[in-house]
Amino acid sequence: MPEEPGAQSLLDQVAEAERQLIEAAGRGRPDADAEAYFDAVIAADQKIEPRDAMPEAYRKTLIRQIAQHAHSEIIGMQPEGNWITRAPSLARKAILLAKVQDEAGHGLYLYAAAETLGADREDLYAQLLSGRQKYSSIFNYPTVTWADVGAIGWLVDGAAIVNQVPLCRCSYGPYARAMIRVCKEESFHQRQGFQSLYVLARGTEKQRAMAQDAIDRWWYPSLAMFGPPDADSKHTAQSMEWKIKRYSNDELRQKFVDMTVQQAEVLGLTLPDENLQWNEERGHYDYTQPDYDELMQVIKGDGPCNRQRMANRREAVESGTWVSEAAAAYAAKQDTRQEAMA
Repeated sequence: MPEEPGAQSLLDQVAEAERQLIEAAGRGRPDADAEAYFDAVIAADQKIEPRDAMPEAYRKTLIRQIAQHAHSEIIGMQPEGNWITRAPSLARKAILLAKVQDEAGHGLYLYAAAETLGADREDLYAQLLSGRQKYSSIFNYPTVTWADVGAIGWLVDGAAIVNQVPLCRCSYGPYARAMIRVCKEESFHQRQGFQSLYVLARGTEKQRAMAQDAIDRWWYPSLAMFGPPDADSKHTAQSMEWKIKRYSNDELRQKFVDMTVQQAEVLGLTLPDENLQWNEERGHYDYTQPDYDELMQVIKGDGPCNRQRMANRREAVESGTWVSEAAAAYAAKQDTRQEAMA
């Protein structure tokens, strides 16, 4: 597939977004009323900061999106955590441990970004546990073989990067800055997954078959990660007007397909779509859409692992309560000690 003129790699786009954030931080603000200021910042493609006036709908949209993103990172630790004790080598175990740790860190960055909007982290977490807030549908599928860990790294993290790199240019400053670091780490995760599948594809016949099976199972759920088609998306148009999002769901999905086809050729494995072919007129690959009915079913709580994922998270909260209580007690004790010394 020919490259677009002047096309940047995904990491180059992250670096450019980081440069623009640093440059924008030094600029002054226009002297105008709150609504005019907000509109001017959005029109100038600059950043809204926590102390700036903003429409309530803008704030609520960001809280919903950032919270869902944070929840996804935390729940997303489970499918791969399932294989930490069964990794095929010490090196693979160390890599997987580091990745799962990164995901926990991403969740913390994002919860912190939501707090700058006035959200309470404990309340957001309670909404997750009660089912009032969602997380990415992709994490409700099982990891049945070691190759699934590689497929998640290559396909799921690859889809995440395509979706998240534009968020480095989100109009809300704290979210954009959090995404700079997240995308740099997700890039490593995607390469690690690709390398793991590359090794399996060049192993025994059983290992190659295991890698192909994992790709067959994870391809369409990965396509569905970008959300419903544009015609059915409730939030895309407004989020793009506010420059929270830069591309629509369908545009991002197409970018992912175009990128992944070439990588699959390097792996020597096939994507499970007999309709996948280059369209010279469109300048993109044609492909079969994912099952959006299945996507909505999973989002509503009827996926293969929805109940298991939430049960594990609730158990983790209950069994770890003593840790947070002990930390709070220690902090209170330290405060009392410092007050006495003052």
